[in-house]
Amino acid sequence: MGSHLKNLPLRSVPSSLAMFHRSRPLDGIVATVACLFTLSGIGRADDWPQWRGPDRDGTWKETGMIESFAAPQLKPRWSAPVGPGYSGPTVAGDRVFVTDRVAAPEEQERVLCFDRLTGKQLWSHGYPCAYRNIDYALGPRAAVSVHDGRAFALGAMGHLHCLDTMDGRLLWNHDLAAEVQADIPIWGISAAPLVYKDLVIVQIGGRPDACVIAFDAATGKERWRALDGRASYSAPRLIKQDDRAVALAWTGQWFAGLDPATGNVLWKQPYKPNRMVINVPDPVFDAAGGRVFLSAFYDGSHLFRLGSVSSAPELL
Repeated sequence: MGSHLKNLPLRSVPSSLAMFHRSRPLDGIVATVACLFTLSGIGRADDWPQWRGPDRDGTWKETGMIESFAAPQLKPRWSAPVGPGYSGPTVAGDRVFVTDRVAAPEEQERVLCFDRLTGKQLWSHGYPCAYRNIDYALGPRAAVSVHDGRAFALGAMGHLHCLDTMDGRLLWNHDLAAEVQADIPIWGISAAPLVYKDLVIVQIGGRPDACVIAFDAATGKERWRALDGRASYSAPRLIKQDDRAVALAWTGQWFAGLDPATGNVLWKQPYKPNRMVINVPDPVFDAAGGRVFLSAFYDGSHLFRLGSVSSAPELL
C-alpha cells in the first residue's frame, strides 16, 4: 500500500511540519505530513533536523505565524509516494528526510530524501532488512537525525546507516543486531539517534554493556558503550546538569545520566518494568526546577529531582 508526503506552499517547511498524521496506522494504508501553519514575512525558518526539533524538546521557536487561514481547506503544494513506516519527517536546509519499507521484490528498509520546495525525490538508499518477531512490522520507527552534511538512520532491526545528505552516498553502516547481539524489542528499535559534537549516540540494547553506544560520526568507529540490559523505545536527549552536558538515557532497565563525550555513567536509577519494557515517551525535563518526568504504560508516572551529577536523582 502506498502512502504520501504532503507539504503546503510555504516558504518554510520546517515550521509547517507540525503534524504527522497516519490514517489507520495498524494497516499502514495512508501516511501524510500535513502543514498546519504558515509564516508571515519570514523567508527562511529554523530547520527541524531531528526527532522533536533542534533541541529535541518539542519546542517550536518560529515567530510571525498567522492566526487564521483564508479558506477552510488548504491546498497541498506537492505530494510524493512513500512506503509504510512510522518515522516522522526531519528537515535540514532544502531537504526532507523520511524512512519507509518495501516488501517486494525483496524486503528492504529505505531512507528517502525529497526537495522541500518541489517534492522531487532526490535520492533513496535501500538495504535488505527482513523483519523477525516484530509486531506491527510495517516499517522503520526512528526519525532520521541530520547533522553537518550527514543523515543518521536507525532501522527497526538495528541497522545504523550514515549517509551523505547531498547524494545519499553511504559513508558507513553497522548491523548492530549482529555486531553487539542487540535484543530487538517486540515493537522494534525506535529511539532516534542523538548527535553530540563528533559522536552519534544510539540506544540499541547490545551486549556486553552496550545498551547505549556512541560512534564516531565521520568514520563509524565505536567510541564508547554504556549500561547493561534491554533497550526501550525512548530516545536519548541532552540536558544541562551542574552546567555540564548530560545525556539522559531511559532504557529498559535504567534511568541514567551519561557523559555524552565518554559514556561514563554519572548516575543511574534502577527502572524495572512490572510486566514488559514499554517505556516510549522521551524524558520531559524541567530545567528551571531540575526535574525529570517519566511516564510508561503499566508502570505509571515518575517525577525525579536531579541533584549533582555525582548523585542519583531523588524520586519525588
